[in-house]
Amino acid sequence: MELDIQCEEMSPSRWAELLSTMKSCKTIRLDDCNLSSSSCEDLSSIINMNPSLTELKLNNNELGDEGIEYLCKGLLMPSCSLQKLWLQNCNLTSASCETLRSVLSAQPSLTELHVGDNKLGTAGVKVLCQGMMNPNCKLQKLQLEYCELTADIVEALNAALQSKPTLKELSLSNNTLGDTAVKQLCWGLVEASCNLELLHLENCGITSDSCREISAVLSNKSSLIDLSVGDNKIGDSGLALLCQGLMHPNCKIQKLWLWDCDLTSASCKDLSRLISTKETLTEISLIDNNLRDSGMEMLCQALKDPKSKLQELWVRECGLTTACCKAVSSALSVNKHLKVLHIGENKLGDAGVELMCEGLLHPNCNIQSLWLGNCDLTAACCATLATVMATKQCLTELDLSYNSLEDEGIRKICEALRNPSCNVQQLILYDIFWSSEVDDELRALEESKPEVKIIS
Repeated sequence: MELDIQCEEMSPSRWAELLSTMKSCKTIRLDDCNLSSSSCEDLSSIINMNPSLTELKLNNNELGDEGIEYLCKGLLMPSCSLQKLWLQNCNLTSASCETLRSVLSAQPSLTELHVGDNKLGTAGVKVLCQGMMNPNCKLQKLQLEYCELTADIVEALNAALQSKPTLKELSLSNNTLGDTAVKQLCWGLVEASCNLELLHLENCGITSDSCREISAVLSNKSSLIDLSVGDNKIGDSGLALLCQGLMHPNCKIQKLWLWDCDLTSASCKDLSRLISTKETLTEISLIDNNLRDSGMEMLCQALKDPKSKLQELWVRECGLTTACCKAVSSALSVNKHLKVLHIGENKLGDAGVELMCEGLLHPNCNIQSLWLGNCDLTAACCATLATVMATKQCLTELDLSYNSLEDEGIRKICEALRNPSCNVQQLILYDIFWSSEVDDELRALEESKPEVKIIS
C-alpha cells in the first residue's frame, strides 16, 4: 500500500486518519505537508510498528533537528526496514548529522539518503561520512545538494568512498567546492573500489582546470553512466578534455548534462564525434550554450550516423535560428532513436518550424516529446503542427508556450487534438493569450478527452 500526499495542510483529525492508514503502508510520501517535529514523534512510532515500510519521503517540511531526533528513534529500532529516506529542505543543521550517523552505522537496510537543501555544512557532513565508513552501512545513494559544503569536505568524502563499494550515486551539486577539491575528489574516485554510476557536480565552481581529472574518472570507471557538470564554466577547452575520457573505450556514459557550460560552436566538433560514435549515449543536455546554427548543423550530421543511439537532445536557448532547421529536419527524417527534442527559446520562427515538420512527418521519425516554447511562432505554422499532431501517433507531449498563437492558432491545435488518431496527452500552453470563447473550447475538449492534459 502507498500513501502519496503533497501540499496539504494537516488538521489534527486528518493527521489521525492518516496515521491509521500508515500502519500498513510500504511507501509514505508527505512532501510540503506543513509537518513539524511533533509529527516526527508519530512517524517514529509508525516506523517501529510497520516493518513493511521501505520508503519515507518528507521533503519541504519544517522538521528541524528536534524532529530528526524523534524520527531516528524509530529508525534505530530492530524492526525498522526502511530503505529510502528523503529529508530535503527540512530545516536541518549539522546537529542532525550525529543522529543520522547513528542510523547509518546501525541500519544496514538504509540504501538511500537524500538530505539536500539543508544547512548541514562541512562539519556536519564529515560526521555523516563517519557513519558511512561503518561496516554496517550499505548506502547506495547519497544526495548532498545545497548543503553549504566547502573544499574541506573532500578528504572525509574520499575516506568514505574508499570504504564503501556499495555507493552508486553521489550528488554534490550547488556546493562551493572549486577546482582543487574536485581534482582531489576525482583522484579518490579513481582509487576507490566503489562502482559509482551517477556523479552530479552542477554549480560547483568547476573550470577547465579540473576537467582532465573528471575525464580520468570517465576513463577508469566504466560503471559511471550519468554525469552532470552543468552550470560550471568549463568552456570549449574543458569540454575537449572531458571528451578524451568520454571517448575512451572503458567509458559507458548514457546521460551527459552540460547545460550553461560556456560552450560555443567550437565544441560541437567534439560533441558530434561523441554523439555519432558513443553508442551508449542516450541523453545529452546542452541548454544555454552559444552553439549557434553552425554548431547545431554539426550535431544534426552526427544524429544521422547509424551508430548514434541518442534518444534525448536538449538544446534550449542555444542561439539557434531558422537557418539550422533544414539540418534538424534532415536529422529527424533519418534518426529512428530520437524521442525527446527540447529546442525552445530559440528564434526558429514559423518558417523554421515548417521545415522541421517535414522531418517530423517522415516515417523514420519517432519523436514523443517536442518542446517549441518561446520560438517566435504565430498561428501561421499551426496548421502544419496540427498535421503532425494528427499524423504522428508517437507524439505524446507538445510544448508551445510563450508564442503568439492567439485564437486562430489555438483553434487549429484544438482541431488536431479532437482527431481520433492524435495521441498527444500533454499540451503545454503557458503565457499564451486567447479569448474566453477559445478557453471554453479548451475546457470542453479536456472534458471530452480526459486523457489529454492541457497545462496553461
